[in-house]
Amino acid sequence: MTRAPRVVLSAVVAAAIATAGAAFWAARARGFSAREQPSAVEELIARAARRWAVPRASRSAVNPVPFSTEVWAEARAHFADHCASCHANDGSGQTEIGRNLYPKALDMRLPATQDLTDGELYWIIENGIRFTGMPAWGSGTGNDPDTWKLVHFIRRVKDLTPADLKTMESLNPKSPAELEEEQADERFLSGEADAPPPGAHHHE
Repeated sequence: MTRAPRVVLSAVVAAAIATAGAAFWAARARGFSAREQPSAVEELIARAARRWAVPRASRSAVNPVPFSTEVWAEARAHFADHCASCHANDGSGQTEIGRNLYPKALDMRLPATQDLTDGELYWIIENGIRFTGMPAWGSGTGNDPDTWKLVHFIRRVKDLTPADLKTMESLNPKSPAELEEEQADERFLSGEADAPPPGAHHHE
């Protein structure tokens, strides 16, 4: 390595150390509460780490699952059942869980997600991202069809129609309270129980 590249590399490393040090001392002053909005430095480091975490060979992987109407429907159903609790049906991340993660669940419709390659999206879904709320999903084999279908979903999340979102809402996991309410309604409709008292049905 010649002198010029060595100097540039040293400067980059020094800047990275200085930036990390500043972020660490700022975090110590404010604490490490998950209620805080990640700083610009933290977001920069997190996005760089996300890109570096994906093996180079995986970045260029091509989706082997052809897109079709059936695949689109299956992907919507899978996302609604497995992913929407954090990411919301529309991919905005605007759910109680998504808003309270640290860092918060990203809006998948924006460039930070859409600019990733299909291979990067697949790898992140299957392997998760350490030190975030994103767990590892899929079979772990490196070629899970359901995970590739989710890549199709993310690519087309902005194409969701109001009818699509309504159907997805019916497929979202239900809380114990919601399940109990549904069962009470079914017992009432079948004549097995009295009508629930006024105000019993309450949704936040």
